[in-house]
Amino acid sequence: MTHRALTPEGTVELARLERSGMIESRHAGAAVVVSGDGSVLRELGDGSALVYGRSTLKFLQAVTMLRAGLDLEGEQLVLAAASHTGTPRHLAVVEQILARASLGDDALKCPVDYPIDAPSRYSATGKRRITMNCSGKHAAFLLTCVLNGWPTESYLEPSHPLQRAIRATVEEFTGEPVAHSGIDGCGAPVFAVTLRGLALAMSRLITDPDGARLAAAIRADSWALDSPAVATVIDSLGLIAKNGAEGVFVAVTPEGTSVALKIMDGSTRASIAVGLSLLASVGAVDAATAETVIAETIEPVLGGGLVVGGIRVTEAVFAS
Repeated sequence: MTHRALTPEGTVELARLERSGMIESRHAGAAVVVSGDGSVLRELGDGSALVYGRSTLKFLQAVTMLRAGLDLEGEQLVLAAASHTGTPRHLAVVEQILARASLGDDALKCPVDYPIDAPSRYSATGKRRITMNCSGKHAAFLLTCVLNGWPTESYLEPSHPLQRAIRATVEEFTGEPVAHSGIDGCGAPVFAVTLRGLALAMSRLITDPDGARLAAAIRADSWALDSPAVATVIDSLGLIAKNGAEGVFVAVTPEGTSVALKIMDGSTRASIAVGLSLLASVGAVDAATAETVIAETIEPVLGGGLVVGGIRVTEAVFAS
């Protein structure tokens, strides 16, 4: 496998932002759609180039923890894979996970941050570790360490038993060796994978016993996983979906058809529209329902408080 990051030459135009009848911005990227048996159905751009999976890899981190004996269920399990928005409801669940480990939020090694949720952010008195969007995953990391007798102080080190196990899970599900690794925004190791491998990993997630357990929890408590927009995708289409930083997005149907994409400029504003349109293009989701969900989740372009444009998916995405 080559150590080649995604380049502009390896992308195609996936979406445009139109304002008052003129294209104002363009989003190029790459995307791969695979079927339940792992065969590639669509590939736009260079699906074999490396991208950081960012928070989409939280699904595989959670599967690793379940395999290691993490005994969370329901919303607690969802928070173990979440990029939460920091509402009081989210923080209460994170505190429950920490209490299971007999630890306080001072044991978290993620950086301090404000909540993403606007009302919670405005009422916050300062940055905290527990309000950082990855704190649920970190609390689950700590509980997994306690259950296995692993060190808690060094749980983010690449050489830690938990992080070595996560790397092995990423390689297993993507079907490719990790060619490069870095440090994610939350401080945990993050692995570079191909979009083909990331799409395959999502397809395999649904058939894996622990992945299926995680998926069932997410469908029951979609509010806990990501943004309200992602929750709408899950609730309306039955998908398991996740945003990752820098324009990464994944989604998988109950039958295992999955999409993985990367917007080259790092923006997430077109990710849902592109991802759902790709799944609709192969018949994996109902096109009319997908169009409705896109309309509900994409912010309109405003001018003087009025809608004057929006995100438009390109013809390349719809082409079969």
